[in-house]
Amino acid sequence: MAAAAQLLRGAARAVRAPPALARRSLGSAPPGVPAGRGGQRWALAGALGGLGLGLGLWRRRAAVAAGEEEDEEEERLRRRFMAPPVSGLRELRRRRRELRSRMELLIMETQAEVCRALAAVDPGAAFAVDTWERKEGGGGISCVLQDGEVFEKAGVNVSVVFGQLSEEAARQMRSRGKSLKASADGKLPFCAMGVSSVIHPKNPHVPTMHFNYRYFEIEEADGTKQWWFGGGTDLTPTYLNEEDAVHFHKTLKEACDKHDPKLYPKYKKWCDDYFFIKHRGERRGIGGIFFDDVDSPSKEEVFQFVQSCAKAIVPCYIPIVKRHCHDSFTPEEKQWQQLRRGRYVEFNLIYDRGTKFGLLTPGSRIESILMSLPLTARWEYMHTPPESSREAEILEVLRNPKDWVH
Repeated sequence: MAAAAQLLRGAARAVRAPPALARRSLGSAPPGVPAGRGGQRWALAGALGGLGLGLGLWRRRAAVAAGEEEDEEEERLRRRFMAPPVSGLRELRRRRRELRSRMELLIMETQAEVCRALAAVDPGAAFAVDTWERKEGGGGISCVLQDGEVFEKAGVNVSVVFGQLSEEAARQMRSRGKSLKASADGKLPFCAMGVSSVIHPKNPHVPTMHFNYRYFEIEEADGTKQWWFGGGTDLTPTYLNEEDAVHFHKTLKEACDKHDPKLYPKYKKWCDDYFFIKHRGERRGIGGIFFDDVDSPSKEEVFQFVQSCAKAIVPCYIPIVKRHCHDSFTPEEKQWQQLRRGRYVEFNLIYDRGTKFGLLTPGSRIESILMSLPLTARWEYMHTPPESSREAEILEVLRNPKDWVH
């Protein structure tokens, strides 16, 4: 307010009376205008005119300052992200109160945070940043690191796609209990966005980690919008380290407990059940949390929960990487890692919902979908580890999941 007043005073000084009028006192009329009320009205109008001019000047300067501040904020956001957002920074700022915009900003921030944390552990490697567009609507940003000293392959992808849901994708969703009412021509407009990552380290004593957090919105024939969130974070070690398992699960539990202490046990079991390789009779890893089709208690509350889970990614995993990335290992341990990666591939290509949805969505970017696969894997005919070996130890846990936090 003080700055505005100063601007107004400056504008009033700038609007000076002509010399012939300069010696007249306030309230006196100019030549030809009768003194009295008419002159007073003229003087008042002149004063208000000067005030209006000053106010206009202040508004213009304020608008310029606001524009500069907005540009600076956009530049700060641009530096924070790995690439410009799919929807564009100005559009996200314009719709910043809408949940779709807030979710896109969250997945962009998560991508950047994870990439920077991984790069700090493996400084000799660099992420290739690849932006892509989907002609049917939307696009994405793929960040992939390959052949580093610590990570054999690490990918962190963001996608924001929209358009018409394919019949195959709609059929898959209906099989999970979704009641989707398409229009007469069978169209179902949708928007889907998420951040997903799979990290395959070189050292067999550093576990593979996966996370995915996503938001779906579908518009039905009558204009009703269905929405839901899904996601999770899980760990796949080659060898069991109980200290690592406890740290990982405890960190995720703390994130869940901020919202409801019932969430961690519920989503931990869901994770164990979801990442089950049926034809092998074992889980892909030692779990974590997993949830899908979550649309209650409210959109805002579920978003806040997803945000807490996303913030837990770096602290639940990076300390484990730092602890083991320089551990020594034998050729036999490396070979066991390759065999376990074969199981990872089997699950992703046969059962994973995200992979299926991507492959069934027209215009999807196949390279980004299959980013989750390791550079190397191995299959051996009828391989069985010796009893009481460390390899047999991890298999026991994969067949019979444990409670790591109680």
